[in-house]
Amino acid sequence: VQLQASGGGLVQAGGSLRLSCAASARTSSSYIMGWFRQAPGKEREFVARIRWNGRFTYYTDSVKGRFTISSDSAKNSVYLQMNSLRPEDTAVYYCAAGAPGATNAENHYGYWGQGTQVTVSS
Repeated sequence: VQLQASGGGLVQAGGSLRLSCAASARTSSSYIMGWFRQAPGKEREFVARIRWNGRFTYYTDSVKGRFTISSDSAKNSVYLQMNSLRPEDTAVYYCAAGAPGATNAENHYGYWGQGTQVTVSS
């Protein structure tokens, strides 16, 4: 499975962006899709995850109430709606696919997209 992330860009603090992740092939509905991010000089961190069938979302504390992860199995796509963006959200965002049961750990995800840059100006 190949993943293609898109939708990043430059936005002012308080603004919104919607990231998309398109999968090259249909995966099992029980697979887990995740979004991670890596800020300059920092390690990559978990942001959110969802089961391909759209159920069981989970977010890291810093984005709860601001970000929403969703999926569209008909389009083989996963989305990350990001609202009320802050400068500290600036990072390269990656989508990833993991086997059923994948949690927040990077090594639970075997497929990764190329990343899309999100820059939030203050």
